[in-house]
Amino acid sequence: MPKLKTKSAAKKRFRLTATGKVRANVANKQHNLRKRSKKMKRQARGTFVLSKADARIAKSCLPNL
Repeated sequence: MPKLKTKSAAKKRFRLTATGKVRANVANKQHNLRKRSKKMKRQARGTFVLSKADARIAKSCLPNL
């Protein structure tokens, strides 16, 4: 059986926590930040844990994690 390949896009965007949950970056903080409120920019810092349904999709793209 051939080796399973990891999706390159997924390995750049997702990481696993120690308990096996999938973490991702928050969206809407790359450009046009002058339009966005301070509150939105502040809340978009760091990462967040994906929902169970989204985590299942992300993990299918990351077979070796």
